Amino acid sequence: MPSPADGTDMLDPRLLRAFTAIVDAGSFTLAAERLHMTQSTISQQLARLEGAVGTELIERAARPVEPTAAGERLLGYARRLLALQQEAQAAVGEPAGTAAIRIGVPEDIVDAAMARTFSSFARRHREIRLDVTTGLSRDLTRRYRSGEFDIVIVKESEPGPDCRVAFAEPIAWFESIDTPPDIHTLGTHADPVPLVAFPPGGLYREAMFERIEREDRRWYVAFAASSLHNVLVAVEAGLGLSLLPVRAAQDYRVRPYAPFDMETAMAVSLYSWESTGAVSELVDSMQSVLAARATPFRPRTDTAGELR
Repeated sequence: MPSPADGTDMLDPRLLRAFTAIVDAGSFTLAAERLHMTQSTISQQLARLEGAVGTELIERAARPVEPTAAGERLLGYARRLLALQQEAQAAVGEPAGTAAIRIGVPEDIVDAAMARTFSSFARRHREIRLDVTTGLSRDLTRRYRSGEFDIVIVKESEPGPDCRVAFAEPIAWFESIDTPPDIHTLGTHADPVPLVAFPPGGLYREAMFERIEREDRRWYVAFAASSLHNVLVAVEAGLGLSLLPVRAAQDYRVRPYAPFDMETAMAVSLYSWESTGAVSELVDSMQSVLAARATPFRPRTDTAGELR
């Protein structure tokens, strides 16, 4: 019987492969042929494995050769270990998801159409992983400029000079649909006016404050949330007025707040560092989605008709 060893060879896939090949072939000679090695080599590998487990694994006197009781117990484990090794090799060698395109977008831009665009691109480019981050436009812009994103869509007053394309995003004031239609409790009689807002730094937040102050009204933030959905739910519940994208408000129980009407449209701007390759292909697809949901952004003019 082989003398026990420290067991380090027990997980050696070469030894396990030799052992299973001998069992499957029922012969040292046939097993050696299948593994493209000499009979002496395969015998040595089996001996090393037997030394590691401390017992014989093959009945050499049998014809065909067959596993011992200990060999039968080890056989199932050996096959599983070899299968796991093949699976691990395949996973490491699989190129899917080994490259990344980093994308920053406002929450409401990732709608069903944009998600389908991402899905279609991923099917065509299995080697690429799409890392999508949603957030407030100003934070997304800062992170894009610092190199954290390859592609970014942001909302801003005016598109930057390196913008790939920009589309208009109509925005308006909204109140709960449950507010009595004959009075505008929140906007007309409330003093100060309760507002539902994004956290500091949010683009709509500052525009809201500027408009309220132009109206010479007192105001306070009654509810703040970083999620567009949560802001809209708060307006639904009657917590206050808010300035929001018209498109995003369509599926909620809110209505335009008539006294303030529409505000000047924001620009939905698309930026990308690269203009070729897979990134450019994805940018073109994202641009098509934006074009389907909005009209091209027109530069604003002052009263003299000059560009601002």
